[in-house]
Amino acid sequence: MEQSRQAFPVDRLCRVLGVSRSGFYAWRRRGRSDRDRGNAVLVARIRAVHGESYGIYGSPRVYRALRAVGYAIGKHRVARLMQREGLRGRAARRFRFIATGRSADLPAAPNRIARHFTAETPNRLWLADITQVRTREGWLFLAVLLDACSRRIVGWATSARPEQALALEALQVAVARRRPTPGLVHHSDRGGPYGSANYQELLDRHGIVCSMSRPGNCLDNAPAESFFHSLKTEWLYHLLLARPSAQLRVRVHRGFLQPDATPFRARVSLSGTV
Repeated sequence: MEQSRQAFPVDRLCRVLGVSRSGFYAWRRRGRSDRDRGNAVLVARIRAVHGESYGIYGSPRVYRALRAVGYAIGKHRVARLMQREGLRGRAARRFRFIATGRSADLPAAPNRIARHFTAETPNRLWLADITQVRTREGWLFLAVLLDACSRRIVGWATSARPEQALALEALQVAVARRRPTPGLVHHSDRGGPYGSANYQELLDRHGIVCSMSRPGNCLDNAPAESFFHSLKTEWLYHLLLARPSAQLRVRVHRGFLQPDATPFRARVSLSGTV
């Protein structure tokens, strides 16, 4: 009614809405309730969290983000306020996990982690994998290394072709940034780039222990698969990149591929949630 007073008489508004004039004016004198003022503060913070996630977060993640910084708020209240404000998370599209076949002419390291994807300190376990991203100019291949402790991407590289040099470049970036001590375990699938002589020589040079998944078992590298799931279903599937390498860096680097800064996605868990 307050918003429509300039366009319609108060008497008519009261009749349509079934309220009394005295009740309306009493409400105006009382001013906003504590609940309304609290909601206004929460809506501002909800909008900030939603914006920082580039519109990816739905109410469950916004709720957890607010609780993490000390807001005493219920999940249903967050959902109700987001619905009222027209804020929604990005709906995930279907994601297919595809196992990488073993290169028969290359040796394979044993699986040294047996799906224990945890590390007490950074640079004790890195998980490596390669995926492909559809663009207007064709496929773009992305190689990453994920630290099992911090769940940050410590090295990554892109290429228009799935060459051995792609995985090697990502490893070189990770080693240069993190300078790991000997004993770090590097886990990957059995694809050719990871079994190549150049890649294995770089691992040996820095005292990095090689571990590989079992043949055809993508869940042996589940955190890396989970990262690609989140990257694609929450971000890349909603884009169509025109200039592959440059746009991937511009659009994705701030949200997911941040080796040195704390990303808005605090951790990438096996379920793809924060």
